[in-house]
Amino acid sequence: MAFASVVRRIEKSPLTKELLSKLDQGQSLLLNGIPRLAKGIVCSSLAQAEKKNLLVVCSTLEEAGRWAAQLEAMGWDTVNFYPTSEATPYSHFDPESEITWGQMQVLSVISEEGEVHSNQARAIVATERSLQPHLPPPEVFQSYCLTLQKGMELTSQQLDESLARLGYERVNLVENEGQWSRRGDIVDIFPVSAELPVRLDWFGDELEQLKEFDPATQRSLDRVEQLLLTPTSFSNIIAQSILEQGESIESYLDNEELEALLAGNPPEGMKRFLGIAFAQPATLLDYLPGNTFIAIDELEQCQAHSDRWLELAQSQWQELNQSLPKIHTEFANCLAKTNNFNCIYLSEIAEAKPRLEIANPDNVAVHNLQARPIPTTPQQFAKLAAILRGKREIYSGMTLEKYQTWLVSAQPSRSASLLQEHDCPVQFVPNPQDFRAIDKAHIQSTAVAVKYSGLAELQGFILPTYRIVIVTDKEFFGQQTLATSGYIRKRRRATSKKVDLDKLRPGDYVVHKHHGLGKFLELETLVHREYLVVKYADGTLRIPADSLDMLTRFRQTGKRPPELNKMANVSWTNTKSRVKKNIKKLAVDLLKLYAKRSKLEGYAYPPDNPWQQELEDSFPYQPTPDQLKATQEIKIDLESDRPMDRLVCGDVGFGKTEVAIRAIFKVITSGNKQVAFLAPTTILTQQHYHTLKERFAPYPINVGLLNRFRSAAEKKEIMQRLATGELDVVVGTQQLLNKDVKFKDLGMLVVDEEQRFGVNQKEKIKDFKSQVDVLTLSATPIPRTLYMSLSGIREMSLITTPPPSRRPIKTHLSPHNPEVIRNAIRNELDRGGQIFYVVPRVEGIEEISAQLRTMIPGIKIAIAHGQMPESELESTMLTFSNGESDLLLCTTIIESGLDIPRVNTIIVEDSQKFGLSQLYQLRGRVGRSGTQAHAWLLYPSKQTLSETARKRLRALQEFSQLGSGYQLATRDMEIRGVGSLLGAEQSGQMTQIGFDLYMEMLQESIQEIQGQEIPKVEDTQIDLKLTSFIPANYISDPEQKMDAYRAIATATSKKELVQIAAEWEDRYGAIPSPTQQLIQVMELKQIAKAISFSRIKPEGQQNIVLETPMAEPAWNLIAENLPKHLRSRFVYAPKKVIVRGLGIAKPQKQLNDLIDWLGTIHKALPELELV
Repeated sequence: MAFASVVRRIEKSPLTKELLSKLDQGQSLLLNGIPRLAKGIVCSSLAQAEKKNLLVVCSTLEEAGRWAAQLEAMGWDTVNFYPTSEATPYSHFDPESEITWGQMQVLSVISEEGEVHSNQARAIVATERSLQPHLPPPEVFQSYCLTLQKGMELTSQQLDESLARLGYERVNLVENEGQWSRRGDIVDIFPVSAELPVRLDWFGDELEQLKEFDPATQRSLDRVEQLLLTPTSFSNIIAQSILEQGESIESYLDNEELEALLAGNPPEGMKRFLGIAFAQPATLLDYLPGNTFIAIDELEQCQAHSDRWLELAQSQWQELNQSLPKIHTEFANCLAKTNNFNCIYLSEIAEAKPRLEIANPDNVAVHNLQARPIPTTPQQFAKLAAILRGKREIYSGMTLEKYQTWLVSAQPSRSASLLQEHDCPVQFVPNPQDFRAIDKAHIQSTAVAVKYSGLAELQGFILPTYRIVIVTDKEFFGQQTLATSGYIRKRRRATSKKVDLDKLRPGDYVVHKHHGLGKFLELETLVHREYLVVKYADGTLRIPADSLDMLTRFRQTGKRPPELNKMANVSWTNTKSRVKKNIKKLAVDLLKLYAKRSKLEGYAYPPDNPWQQELEDSFPYQPTPDQLKATQEIKIDLESDRPMDRLVCGDVGFGKTEVAIRAIFKVITSGNKQVAFLAPTTILTQQHYHTLKERFAPYPINVGLLNRFRSAAEKKEIMQRLATGELDVVVGTQQLLNKDVKFKDLGMLVVDEEQRFGVNQKEKIKDFKSQVDVLTLSATPIPRTLYMSLSGIREMSLITTPPPSRRPIKTHLSPHNPEVIRNAIRNELDRGGQIFYVVPRVEGIEEISAQLRTMIPGIKIAIAHGQMPESELESTMLTFSNGESDLLLCTTIIESGLDIPRVNTIIVEDSQKFGLSQLYQLRGRVGRSGTQAHAWLLYPSKQTLSETARKRLRALQEFSQLGSGYQLATRDMEIRGVGSLLGAEQSGQMTQIGFDLYMEMLQESIQEIQGQEIPKVEDTQIDLKLTSFIPANYISDPEQKMDAYRAIATATSKKELVQIAAEWEDRYGAIPSPTQQLIQVMELKQIAKAISFSRIKPEGQQNIVLETPMAEPAWNLIAENLPKHLRSRFVYAPKKVIVRGLGIAKPQKQLNDLIDWLGTIHKALPELELV
């Protein structure tokens, strides 16, 4: 809302009243001579003065994205971006679902307008394509919308039928848009027009409450009053309309498609039949309420863009022998529909006699608003202060003495203080809607500074007609926005879940702590309890579901299935003890290394200064919880006096660089030390250099770049400035590690994409570690690094929460097929994106380029590989990132951290030749902007893949969720082994007993050597006559039931059990009594295990026995904590404690009393207290 006060100021101006009176007289307006930011402010003022909504029509999706970003700050209640596809109405492919859902989102908002939100001020941004007929008529669309309100009545059958009609897919667990599920009286729906899914709580046929919920955790969030459900796509509406009218489209469909249509599953490409379904398809204008202002931005550009598209649409329509009704229409006809609304035309260039190609140009009042740029260069604060005070003439005699000035900045207090140093009065107003404070400052001729932290591209201007001046960070510091424009659907949370590596499915191999390797077959219910059936070489074993923590998943590494152990055999015990001996040796080595590191002394940085807070606030995105946690952990490391050695493991595009920027800034500003930022490739260093320059522009921080694009003289100068301390931070490739690079006072080394460095460079980095703080960033750490982090040799921060707008990349595995490639490229070009096409080697790259050109005529291809001259490679990369070519045909040079958000499709040829980490990194180059991205991994159809290659590709497809780089690295560790760690060959033993058990045993050994108390019992078995399980009518889906058992078996405290119970109640309804008992059994297990009881069982009719390895003196010590009247009931016998008389009570009473009595003992032992 940074511009709310500017919009209000213009609203009250006499010129605005004059313009509005002309609109009221039925005239249109042409406002020219104003840049984009001024256009947005003036349009918003005119619309808001009349209490009307605003529709802005732009020429392209990119321009619409820029408009949407800036309107967010201009006082609108909501700003909606209406996306459109570049495809013609006759295409055989449906538009990207993101685009259809985005359209649904806007249409649902307009539909609700009449019902509840009529007092809300709304702005909609669209392209000229939205004026073309592309929608079903509004009354038809509304008949397909379903409004759900609290208190309404609807039978479950009616709801099921309605959802099927709207095209929603029924699933067991709702995670993505367009899905729904039912569990008894609870129905979850993820509307395609909403940012979050909604949970409906029914009581019989009455809707009791509606709540949004988080798709990642499945926990409920805020209540909502009502929900408007739109169809999932327009295909359903078109298909049903055609079937109802009895129209025939058999000639366009093959038999399979026809069958699907009749079965209620419309095939791909139904949109081309819009003209058959409806005589007059609608445009966006048909849906708009009457109180809407329409602003058409740069009419000539809209016309030109429309003409190019019409040419393509016309040729496609003629290719079909004109058999489909013609939908596309001339741009002039589209404009004719705007006559029913107040219309404003906007133009940046002020022409003396503007040419307007519209129906009645004489009815347009032309106003030149004469906006001017601010004539300064960045960092010239004295000159800028003099201009703003009106002490310096600009533009032939004009001064800004009587003008009202706004400074709009991401770091407003710093901007204000820089001008105050040069006698320019400035006041920072923290609340941009505190109009009284802003008016008061302007009356006193004081400039007002307001904070802006959005993604819009802002550029300041002087508007003489309104006597206002806007100054932005671009004029101050030369800061450009690093965000890209284009369509990104709004989301409050990412739809991706964390990937659960330990999810057990029937058929998986498992390791039991006592019996070894077996195969999990099924979950079975026997006498009120559920058991996991595990097959061994000599029979099957049933493990109670509440002892699931005794099992870990074994991920096989060889080609042959692993050999199952025998339960009656000692071979597993021998394997375990053999591995344990080796682990003991490793644990001793690790502890020596710990001790050595804890003796090292480093520099302890002071706490954060005010600049630090300001830099962090100027980050234009919302930081994720994991980012904040990682930043906090790094700061704690920096402020301690031990050298930091931390690995930040986060997925590609999850914001590791921002975490590093915050750490770098702290080291430079609070410690006055230098930082070296090491990256593996030249292109990546360029990118980091630009990012640091932009983020640090407002501060006196010097950034240098050392890579092969620098000449010898430049390198020499940079090295001199490093030695004298002039340079604060240097970004570079491995040249930074050379002996001749000397620092005056190096404080921190940041290593990006660590997995790409060779052994020699790693040794050099190791030398640094004893003297300076080291921060390592990686998406897929190499097995050895990850292993060291997991075992605690290095600290590790995990960033696994994706930014809210990110979507999981859709990964497609396919044999090499030209048709697949053509469709993939065509679909991406249709939505205005770019493509990476990766080949494993440079030979033959020109032939591939020629094939692609014949496949898609007119495509602009750029070629990049490591053998090109540096300058040519850099210019190719820069022209591609500026959007001057459509497809980059390249080798793996793009693998490392290159960030071009417009690229949302990657095609990898011969994908079997790449390693898993490489494929993952390649795939992570797309989908960075929030658009649905696609990765096509192609392999030759003739060649059979090697087992390792097949396994890699399968692993990649399995981990298509966001945030799974870390899991892939653990998988890679199992495919490859970790090699030699601290000189010991480890991979053999790890494969023998499984990675998870290996890590557990290592931690145990370390604790044992350090003399920590090890729990005396590994597990507690509870054999009371209880009915404790999860009934099938409570959680019916077997996979979700397994997850529920795992969650409860691995809970380590009562607090966790309470949380699990609350979550179940939220997701599945009231908890039945067998499940309540299960939760209590787990609570008793936790307490009993903590005080060393291995089994609780009835003995005879009278007593309950607690088996324990405890000796009598230890029991006597513990028993003192029992209330006096109970002590006589607990009798110690060898290896057990007998609770007398408790056997007579009912099982539920036995359970309650044991929890109560043993809990009393447990609470009195502080060292055993459960967390």
